[in-house]
Amino acid sequence: MTSDPAPPADGPTRAPDAAADRRLTCRAEREQWQRRLRLQRQLHDGASLRISALVPQLGVVRTRVPDAQPDLDASIEGLQDQLHTVLQELREIARAIYPPVLDEAGLGPALRDHAEHTDVVVRVDVGPERFGPAVEGAAYFAVTGCLAALPPGSPPVEVSARREGDALVLVLSGVPPRSAPVVADQVCGLGGEVTTGGAPEGGTIEARIPCG
Repeated sequence: MTSDPAPPADGPTRAPDAAADRRLTCRAEREQWQRRLRLQRQLHDGASLRISALVPQLGVVRTRVPDAQPDLDASIEGLQDQLHTVLQELREIARAIYPPVLDEAGLGPALRDHAEHTDVVVRVDVGPERFGPAVEGAAYFAVTGCLAALPPGSPPVEVSARREGDALVLVLSGVPPRSAPVVADQVCGLGGEVTTGGAPEGGTIEARIPCG
């Protein structure tokens, strides 16, 4: 005797919604950039400013130290030096999280500021338009990561960024296309796409990052 097949317990199996998954990934990535921005502001506008205020206060205290107590004067001076060191370290941490100049002035000024401290000549062509913390953060760290992989004395690099429709188009010219994964690591979480072209040592890397 043959029994009838039992009906599926949970109904028909549905294929995963790839578009919905991408939207969730992009949303999570944008929220992560917002958290980074908030943390940078806490360091920059909170701890760093308080330490900056302590340094001149200690200077006032030093002026009141009697000449007969040189050891105390030297101790205060040493404390000031340590505070300067801590302040510099906090600023470096803040820049590594999300550069204050990127937050305050945008992608173009932040990239030009970074270019001044690299061992490679970098020409930046980025207008004043703003693209939001997540897109600007991803673009900035994509560029700086790619530049960091170049050896000192490499040929000049050109960096441009412009809006095309609802996307930021970022182009690095004069860089090895093999550095594309460095760029992709930053932009793909936001739904960005990366293409390459040109010579092995002096090609182009283009990233298209949705701004929505």
